[in-house]
Amino acid sequence: MINYVRGAWCVGLLVGTPLAAQTSLSIYRDGRVVVRRTLPQALQQGRNALTLRIEALDPATLFSPDTAVSVTSATVRYPSTSRDALAQAVGQTMSFVRAKGDTIRATVVRADPPQFKLSDGRLLLSPPGEPLFPAELVRTSPEAQVVLDASRARQRTELAYVAQGATWEALYQVILTGARAQVTGTATVTSQALRADSAEVQLVAGAIRRTRTPAPTTDGVRWMMRGQLAAAQDKLEVGEEAVGETHVYQLPGRLTIEPSVPVTTALFPRTGAGVTREFIARGAFPLQGVYGPAPTGPTTVPVQVWYTVKRPTRSPFGDRPLPAGTVQVYESDSAGRPQLVGETTIDHTPAGADVRLYTGDAFDVTSEWLQTDWRTEPLPRQPIIGTPGSQKATASYQVTLRNAKAEAVTVDVIERHQGEWKVTESSMPAERLSAGAVRFRVPLPAGGSVQLTYTIEAKL
Repeated sequence: MINYVRGAWCVGLLVGTPLAAQTSLSIYRDGRVVVRRTLPQALQQGRNALTLRIEALDPATLFSPDTAVSVTSATVRYPSTSRDALAQAVGQTMSFVRAKGDTIRATVVRADPPQFKLSDGRLLLSPPGEPLFPAELVRTSPEAQVVLDASRARQRTELAYVAQGATWEALYQVILTGARAQVTGTATVTSQALRADSAEVQLVAGAIRRTRTPAPTTDGVRWMMRGQLAAAQDKLEVGEEAVGETHVYQLPGRLTIEPSVPVTTALFPRTGAGVTREFIARGAFPLQGVYGPAPTGPTTVPVQVWYTVKRPTRSPFGDRPLPAGTVQVYESDSAGRPQLVGETTIDHTPAGADVRLYTGDAFDVTSEWLQTDWRTEPLPRQPIIGTPGSQKATASYQVTLRNAKAEAVTVDVIERHQGEWKVTESSMPAERLSAGAVRFRVPLPAGGSVQLTYTIEAKL
């Protein structure tokens, strides 16, 4: 903590009400908050001393956004704990409550270790009861003494610092209607300890490194299940801009931030988007890496369900970067009631990038895998003396796909392996996706089944 320095002259100011300052908050997903406060206090040229009541101030991070003003020193005293108040009461005689209607008086000799002297001269090494502190010994709010140097007179005081105790999350709803979807997105700010009245709020999305452990404070954390929907006019929308390698989302209007009171606001207006669904079955013998004999019986492998939400460029939805968050996928039943059919997370998604969603495993589309052949044979020895000879492995598979749906679907069977390998024969065309993956597109009729067979050769 920086020591308090007395200047040639000082101006004292006690800011105690929310209306005494304009507050702007930039909230990060990891709990950090950049707090910017504009105080009505004018600064004279030279040294100025202010006494401020600022919640959750970490003095090491304090600075002035005003290039004409610099922070010379800052001292912060947080609300008093019982030990703090006892330290202030050393040498004083106080009352202690032992039971209802029963008090005793004792003199505080030391706070740590605790020592108390009774009226007969005897000493106690623990409090004789619950202490009743005089009001002047208890600091009920944080108090910061700040010394600022101004190169020229200023009409107001601007301060900024990094606090802790508020987070945010993004959540998206994708409501399926055939090949289209209605998409909404919200951001929810939850404060664990931070308070702000009528604050301008920005949400910052990005991978921001963290190297400093914040200084502990005595601010309490309360958890209560209360909620608030941010009231914003329809014409107000969340603004967005790139700043460095982050994206900053400006929430509309001004928000009141309270501990344990979630505040939710829309990230963008409800929008329509094209959507496709895929069924994917991934190879089971092996999923990756070294080949080998498989179990003698068939193995059931879940069929994954993937959705792709289209976000073409030069469209209101496609041109909007999406912060990382949770995506919930809904589809209506025969009575028109939306049912939750999948949930997943997405990373930060730049403008123009489609959103890929793995929402779970299929109920009515199944796959069963069986290794029908496995053999190895040596390859010619390498000419370098001492180099062991390689082997060629041949593995054959049979994949049985079943569809209990009343509609036809297509299943993508994907094999992924490392090293040198290739598909030598198959009952359906093999499409090379990359050096390590191939895909078989298998159409399945409604209520039917199909068998896919293929053989892989690999160098071991």
